[in-house]
Amino acid sequence: MQRVFSGIQPSGIPTLGNYLGAIRNWVPMMADHECIYCVVDLHAITQPFDPKTLATQTREMAAALIACGVTPDKCTLFVQSHVHAHARLAWLFNCVARIGWLNRMTQFKDKAGKDRENAGSGLYVYPNLMAADIHAYHATRVPVGEDQKQHLELANDIGEKFNHDYGVDFFPHIEPMIQGVAARVMSLRDGTRKMSKSDASDQSRINLTDDADTVALKIRRAKTDAEPLPGELSGLDNRPEARNLVGILAAITDTAPAEVLRQHEGQGFGAFKNTLADALVAHLSPIQAEMQRLLADPGAVDASLRQGADQARAICEPIVDKAEELVGFLKRS
Repeated sequence: MQRVFSGIQPSGIPTLGNYLGAIRNWVPMMADHECIYCVVDLHAITQPFDPKTLATQTREMAAALIACGVTPDKCTLFVQSHVHAHARLAWLFNCVARIGWLNRMTQFKDKAGKDRENAGSGLYVYPNLMAADIHAYHATRVPVGEDQKQHLELANDIGEKFNHDYGVDFFPHIEPMIQGVAARVMSLRDGTRKMSKSDASDQSRINLTDDADTVALKIRRAKTDAEPLPGELSGLDNRPEARNLVGILAAITDTAPAEVLRQHEGQGFGAFKNTLADALVAHLSPIQAEMQRLLADPGAVDASLRQGADQARAICEPIVDKAEELVGFLKRS
């Protein structure tokens, strides 16, 4: 079985975009891969954050993952900072990666914006930590979106340079598992922007804890246009909000967008939104109920994460110990 690694930042309660774009895709992988999944709290502190809520949001994200089917009995699920091997290997990779490589990372430019000189150095080198997250387990498969593909290429560059510098064949090549574009969920208020928890308007997103009435209200208020639904995908060109709602219904019902249009051709958005809201409520209600049960017993969630951290350390500690030995560090007695 190929070993898969993936991580998600502890943003608290996930949105529908987090679920359809990443979390839901983790579940079927557990059937035929050895899956290692991580709440990446070390990555979360590379940008401004609230220390008072970080631990709570980390637990909430873990509970959401479990409620969505990422169950600890079928994978290794843990919190990144609980396994120190990640930080140890990241430092080695800080010394392997070249400045020129990091300068080409577009996400740093996007996140730092115009005030790059005041950005934290962690934001600049976090692709090296991302590489360490994967290589610490000798993982060979990583599910990524198109926006993360560049970081995976860097992880391979770092692994290859380490192997070359120390004359070994130690870190394996990583293959991306690119997620489908149909699961890219956009804002309910602006179909050209991704659905995001950082958006000032709560009406722009569906949170996994939104109750049935809230989901229906947000969908009813979602921005659309005056035209009816077309029969062909080409009819959604230059209609980002319409394309988004069609894509959400397709994803939540495991249907192709073309089939959604075939079923609803000529329909106005009033009726279509009712169908979409009903489908979302039916799909999300069991997840919401399980999340509530888990969050009512935080000790049980923490126990699952401790077990996952123990499993993760058993895999990655020997690998990182060997990497430090190859570098020439004095072995710990």
